[in-house]
Amino acid sequence: MGELLLLRHGETEWSLSGRHTSYTDLPLTGHGERQAAALAPVLANRDIALVLTSPLHRAVRTARLAGLADAHPDYDLHEWDYGGYEGITTAEILRDRPDWNLWIDGVAPGSVEHPGESPDQIGARADRVLGHIDPFLTAEATGDVILVAHAHFLRVLTARRLGLPPAAGSLFALDTGALSRLGTEYGRPVIRAWNASAAPLPSLIPTPHLDRNNAP
Repeated sequence: MGELLLLRHGETEWSLSGRHTSYTDLPLTGHGERQAAALAPVLANRDIALVLTSPLHRAVRTARLAGLADAHPDYDLHEWDYGGYEGITTAEILRDRPDWNLWIDGVAPGSVEHPGESPDQIGARADRVLGHIDPFLTAEATGDVILVAHAHFLRVLTARRLGLPPAAGSLFALDTGALSRLGTEYGRPVIRAWNASAAPLPSLIPTPHLDRNNAP
């Protein structure tokens, strides 16, 4: 029985500045590419049964650089649709809504194409992914399942895998280029490792303080 490995895509310009990034398909920064490539030797010796990736470029590129050449795109791994908050930082949102909490309140409505999603809608998507991969995780003879996707979605998926409500995703901070492992103990899902990075630290250039609970 394999483990469920969760890989957040590498750094982008918007993840660096804390702007909520859903459908805006930004490339990885140079540091983001190094983060992804640093995971290749970590994953090389794993017995892998299935790799699924978000269809967005930053996730697909991360999978390739991490040596996951057989990744299959799955739209359900798309990041939370932030609706009217696409490209907006948490600090900017809090100026108008000081009590706002993404995990409870969701987002402001957006366009017809990107209306935004509620926490329950994200939870439903996560449940679909978990249902799809469950045969691989429960079979005795298969290896690991790897999901390459985005911070908020993977945090909700982790909560659902552990039997928690979608809002409990707020408990699981997840950095760019980080790898996490979910396994089982006595048949129940558990966290084996969380938010581990294989990449060297970037240059020590001062950056603005970000709210890690709500950074995209």
